[in-house]
Amino acid sequence: MEAHGRREVHDAVVVGGGPVGMCFGILLALHGADVVVLEARPERLGHTRAIGIHPPGLRVLERAGVAGALVAQGVQIGEGVARSRASGRTEEIARLHFDPPVLAVPQWATEEALESRLAAIAPGALRRGVRAVRTEQTEGGAVVRCEDGTYAGRWVVAADGARSPLRSCLGVPTYGHPLRDAYLMGDFADATGDGALAVLHLEAAGIVESFPLPGGVRRWVAHLDEPAVDPSARDLAQIIEERTGAGLDTSTCTMLSAFTVTERLAARMVVGRVLLAGDAAHEVSPIGGQGMTLGWLDAEAFAPLIAAGLDCGGSIGSGGGARGGSGSGWSQLWAAAERERLRAARAAARQAGVNMTLGRALPPPLMAARNAAFRRLYGVPWLGGRTAARFTMQS
Repeated sequence: MEAHGRREVHDAVVVGGGPVGMCFGILLALHGADVVVLEARPERLGHTRAIGIHPPGLRVLERAGVAGALVAQGVQIGEGVARSRASGRTEEIARLHFDPPVLAVPQWATEEALESRLAAIAPGALRRGVRAVRTEQTEGGAVVRCEDGTYAGRWVVAADGARSPLRSCLGVPTYGHPLRDAYLMGDFADATGDGALAVLHLEAAGIVESFPLPGGVRRWVAHLDEPAVDPSARDLAQIIEERTGAGLDTSTCTMLSAFTVTERLAARMVVGRVLLAGDAAHEVSPIGGQGMTLGWLDAEAFAPLIAAGLDCGGSIGSGGGARGGSGSGWSQLWAAAERERLRAARAAARQAGVNMTLGRALPPPLMAARNAAFRRLYGVPWLGGRTAARFTMQS
């Protein structure tokens, strides 16, 4: 139930105070916009969750003014290696070089850096414990109805996650479906000796991935035939040992998560004066770590357009599209940005599909044959470079 005592008016109202919403708020504030960021959670969570920052995402964070702090805290992953025990002994199948590297840093650290930056350039902009219920278009803007009142803006950015209440309120259709892939993931003390290497273990029972984290920690992800029910650190350690031979100290486990995968892409990102961003616009598999960077690239594309529209007193275009005061050319800029971001989301979904296909179980003879093919293919330097660019969202 909405409270009626509070009403605020801003240039832009960002709904969702996760990494994407806070980045959007920072970029808008840097453009001079009066922005408020509404977050339902009363406190920042301490989970590691999304850990991979791809080079295009780091570029956006550089513009936001937080890249340096995160690079200082994180692990730069400059190489990835694929291994397999299909022949009976551990062999290297392929090695890829990432230039620029991928940055591995816990999500809590990313959110902490973004929150600190937002507070420095727009004090009081982040409002925690404020839950958005719905949004409505108004003359020259939109409003967000919350449990504690109303927040009006000339623009509303819905960065409120994969189950976005604002997207549902707007009636934006989505397409996609749950996928059959299931995973078990955990963070453990790193005793592998692999340092800053990202490692893929291509095994007949399913892939095992591992990535370095700061503080001598390694993230492990195992593909499962079916969703895990009430898993333990010991369960994941057993799977990893059986498939890779690596032994984990279960007493060092700091995070454990079992998850399945859903792909959901919105048909539109711009509805009048409301913009869908991040997972609200495109939920892709976390395998490959593209989701967070996709959202930051949304912010990079749209924040300047929103700010420019504020400067020129933008109006609502015909058919509910967004444009500034400069007519059809402005509408075309918005339409081009929306097309590009939707295209990028579809490409990310395809890449995630490839990543998951590579991780599924195969009969040992087929696994051995595929590994042999990989060994030949990735011995070709240009193909390795192209694959590395795809994995790091640079192609």
